[in-house]
Amino acid sequence: MAVISKLKGILFGRYLWVTNTLSGGLLLSAGDLIQQTIEHSKKGGHKKTNAEPYDWKRSGRMMAIGLTLGLPHHFWYKFLDRVIPGAALLSVGKKILLDQTIFSPFNNVSFFMGAGLLEGNTVRQSWDELRAKFVMVYKTDCSVWPPAQFINFFYVSPVYRVMYVNVVTVGWNVFLSYAKYFDKANIRIEKELPVPALVL
Repeated sequence: MAVISKLKGILFGRYLWVTNTLSGGLLLSAGDLIQQTIEHSKKGGHKKTNAEPYDWKRSGRMMAIGLTLGLPHHFWYKFLDRVIPGAALLSVGKKILLDQTIFSPFNNVSFFMGAGLLEGNTVRQSWDELRAKFVMVYKTDCSVWPPAQFINFFYVSPVYRVMYVNVVTVGWNVFLSYAKYFDKANIRIEKELPVPALVL
């Protein structure tokens, strides 16, 4: 028990920001691997035995994005708990409103821009993809995260807030991976050709 207590003190105490950052990266890559498994099952399995069944570079890029977003999550929820203390319904409602109108768009923009740039796309190509997919992603975001965040802000201790979000995010990351790559087979971004602007 002493070892568990000491480990808990390390992971959720002084080095909580490290825990939140690493869990963000690992769980975003896990969500991508789940989505790739779903993609393979829809294609009837991976038929080429000499090829890799998973795109590990893609999952690595997703992990990099998750690691990048882990620290902002850590400080965002500390900020919310500081400026809107307590778990009264009004306080929870304010936190959810701020989370959906400020941090959620920030997350979605960071995800698409970061993932696009890591793929080797230009800023313009990454921005065009974001513009094409943002409304779809944000509508889904608004249906998933307010209920999840109500549980977070009402029941979860502040020290576990980011970890809770990271765990729920595994399912959300499956959707993000789908949103990022569902059109990959149909739309090829040719870097040597100009990309037409996509409008909402």
